[in-house]
Amino acid sequence: MVWNRRFCPMNEQAPKKAKKKVEGGSNVFSMFEQTQIQEFKEAFTIMDQNRDGFIDKADLRDTFAALGRLNVKNEELEDMVKEAPGPINFTVFLTMFGEKLKGTDPEETILNAFKIFDPEGKGHIKADYIKEMLMTQADRFSQEEINQMFAAFPPDVSGNLDYKNLCYVITHGEEKD
Repeated sequence: MVWNRRFCPMNEQAPKKAKKKVEGGSNVFSMFEQTQIQEFKEAFTIMDQNRDGFIDKADLRDTFAALGRLNVKNEELEDMVKEAPGPINFTVFLTMFGEKLKGTDPEETILNAFKIFDPEGKGHIKADYIKEMLMTQADRFSQEEINQMFAAFPPDVSGNLDYKNLCYVITHGEEKD
């Protein structure tokens, strides 16, 4: 399904010619395929709100606001920025993702992406909210892709999407018993 690859771009199946890794020994760009680097560059550009080539606390605050999370604590932003060894340009950004993704379970990666939209940790998100986010942010879903996702994994009677179970289905191919 189309939506499967979007939640886990690291596992994206691209045509052979686009799958070629960037050559270059031990440099960070050799850790990823060209298509992955392009996706990270797009994410970096979206987060670099002031377009100065660096991601700082103000950029992170603006990014969270664009995703609907308005009251992010300054300490939380500081902690995020402190994870970097210095100013966060694209190379540092890519290095940080490389370190985070090395040995990371894909299911955990997908769960963490959903947890951004579930600050209370309930394990579910309102289907209308996730639909709005998927259709208006970054690599936007079409109505057809949304229909496919909800056909494969419909919301419950309260209109909630159980993202923990969805992540399990995405990574294992079947529902938990």
